[in-house]
Amino acid sequence: MKWMLIVLGALAVLVVLVAAIGSRLPREHVASRTLRVRRTPQEVWAAVTQATAASSVPVDVLEQDPPRRQVTRVKESEKMFGGTWTIAIEPDPSTSSGQACTLTITENGWVANPIFRFVSRFVMGHHATIDGVLKQVATALNGQPVLSGE
Repeated sequence: MKWMLIVLGALAVLVVLVAAIGSRLPREHVASRTLRVRRTPQEVWAAVTQATAASSVPVDVLEQDPPRRQVTRVKESEKMFGGTWTIAIEPDPSTSSGQACTLTITENGWVANPIFRFVSRFVMGHHATIDGVLKQVATALNGQPVLSGE
């Protein structure tokens, strides 16, 4: 019984510490990653829109210019986190064939709850969802996911 109280006390201290650190982190963040692929912008557009459509996060499309750009925003019904995703596809100027491009996803997000803010920053990382989508795109295009960005 004594060990159980010690464990519960340690967990309570840990939760308080995580909440205190999370409350001192900025509510908003910017995360961006780029994937370079040897495919046309149209092929990349098809793969990235399919990957993002599978998300369980409800979004509104603010801007759409296939196969170059899409901006989405998390619906206001979501109270714990939100923000926008900007998907940009640009032809790679180093190739004249048009068979290569860069796909950049930029998240301008916010996290309301200090505990979730801590987890988003230190456990998962702000790039986790972006990285997952870009890896799905690379796999769909039979490529290796080599990501760059902040």
